Amino acid sequence: MSQYQHSFKEDIIAIASGAFLVAQGVFFLQQAGLLTGGTTGLALLVSQFTDLSFGTLYFLCNCPFYLMAWFRMSPRFAVRSLLAGGAVSVMADHIAYFFEITWLAPAYCAVIGGLLMGVGMLMIFRHNASLGGFNVLVLYCQDKFGISAGKLQMGIDCTILALSFFLIDLNLLMWSVVGAIVLNLVLAMNHKPGRYQAHPANPGA
Repeated sequence: MSQYQHSFKEDIIAIASGAFLVAQGVFFLQQAGLLTGGTTGLALLVSQFTDLSFGTLYFLCNCPFYLMAWFRMSPRFAVRSLLAGGAVSVMADHIAYFFEITWLAPAYCAVIGGLLMGVGMLMIFRHNASLGGFNVLVLYCQDKFGISAGKLQMGIDCTILALSFFLIDLNLLMWSVVGAIVLNLVLAMNHKPGRYQAHPANPGA
């Protein structure tokens, strides 16, 4: 992270906004029966075979990674990540109460879902937080070893999607891969060490 700091108000607004965008992206993926990588993809996949909601499964899958963030990165980062991930879990489970979509092409859902999730995650990353899951691992590897978070995340996501080959329709799997690529391209192109500099915090903000 840079030597500059966002204000507390900026952090709260950005993390909440990012969580909303991610939850919205998840909603589009759900509408088309698509998957994605990471713990999000695992939660979407398992939710098709159990009575537990996506939000519940997503939160449970991420819990071990919040502990990793606490011990490997910092308690502050872990708490922020817990709040961000919890917000996504709650929002994703309640978006359907506000509007209903009768039909969307899987191709559109893959692109818009990937873009929304990528931009939302980018906002959260830039305010010293994550969504838990493999986000914690890739950010740790980027900070410690200089490995691109986006490229590493893409590799993990594609591996998880490949393991879903026998569990979902091939056409849906193909569009799921497209969505994962779109998401990770957003991160790979925009989340690089030293590229982003925040403005100094304003004590009066």
